Amino acid sequence: MSELKQMDHSSLQNLYNKAKQEFESIKKQNLALNMARGKPSAEQLKLSLKLLDSVNSENIGDHLSVLNYGLVDGIPEAKELFKEMLGVNTEEILIGGNASLNIMHDLISKALIKGVVDSEAPWGKEDKIKFICPVPGYDRHFTICEQYDIEMISVDMLEDGPDMDKVEELVRNDASIKGMWSVPKYSNPDGVTYSDDVVERLAKMETKAKDFKIFWDNAYVVHDLTDHSPRLKNILEACKKHGNPNRVFMFASTSKITFPGAGVAVVAASKENINFIKEQLSVQTIGPDKVNQLRHVRFFKNYDNILVHMKQHADIMKPKFDAVLNILHSKLDSYGVATWTEPDGGYFISLNTMDGCASEVIRLAKEAGVTLTGAGAAFPYGKDPRDRNIRIAPSFPTLEEVEQAMEVLCICIILVSTNKLL
Repeated sequence: MSELKQMDHSSLQNLYNKAKQEFESIKKQNLALNMARGKPSAEQLKLSLKLLDSVNSENIGDHLSVLNYGLVDGIPEAKELFKEMLGVNTEEILIGGNASLNIMHDLISKALIKGVVDSEAPWGKEDKIKFICPVPGYDRHFTICEQYDIEMISVDMLEDGPDMDKVEELVRNDASIKGMWSVPKYSNPDGVTYSDDVVERLAKMETKAKDFKIFWDNAYVVHDLTDHSPRLKNILEACKKHGNPNRVFMFASTSKITFPGAGVAVVAASKENINFIKEQLSVQTIGPDKVNQLRHVRFFKNYDNILVHMKQHADIMKPKFDAVLNILHSKLDSYGVATWTEPDGGYFISLNTMDGCASEVIRLAKEAGVTLTGAGAAFPYGKDPRDRNIRIAPSFPTLEEVEQAMEVLCICIILVSTNKLL
């Protein structure tokens, strides 16, 4: 078949009529499929069920201290377990509660009230605060900025990370730019891993704000789908090398390793940053859930076992990713109406329709019983300037449901694209 843009009016009309007929037939099936968010499936959650047995009244042993007050920065055993994941030492890591997003939100809210370690004044005392937001990106990052009236500046994601020429220009000339969001490995939703050059440039770039911070959300640090996973350069080490040790906060969690509702979150940074966070945190709490930290330590024992565990996750996830990609290729390749990423890990596939089509595709999919992430969600203020990006999240549904949902999505794309050209 030829690309849609090369078809004559009659051929386009025939294709539209066929897609419309298929769409109406699907609607009668009363489907209820959800690919809106990157949630682990029940099969993935079952991989960690024995974690729940790792600490109980019979085997608590000499660890009664985890039941008491104290250790606001986490138990030493948890630091030993997770420091290798982020490539830091025990003085550069703090183990928190179940959600890294909570730590990110907390750091920003405190920065507005008290500033950060190298601030001359609290961020909230400034006339305007801005954050750089690589796009498409993670909607929950953007929501934090919206909540606190932090202006967001979009910078395009390229094949090796954010457009660094633009980033460097912005931070060099604007002191109100205090931070930058980053999902550096298998970015949400494009699946991009930052190149060594991008990491180096982020670490050494000149910033007009002396207290500029990179929020390095390494959510998919061990979430590989293949054996040839890309290597991500250690940004904290790079920042130290270039004389900017306090520039970065690194985050990770076990939310998509064990249980999203009962995981362990981690923040890593310079020793000075960690001490600053601990000082503030000690006013807020007398300690995190250390029992849950001990559960994870006993369940995994060491970092190598985390990697073995994640291969089991990959065995569940990869067939779903393969199904998405196979159906996209088989249904859309010849029409030239969409492009998509083919990541080696993470939780998402990013699809771009023709300009001006994503909102209508998502609306029609919903009408046919398939829920997708809202159009524009991957952009600040929920507005995709080209209305083309669709985030596909294959993890939660069964393989059969993924295949059904993708068939529906492809029909909707063909339907909206042909109608636009007609």
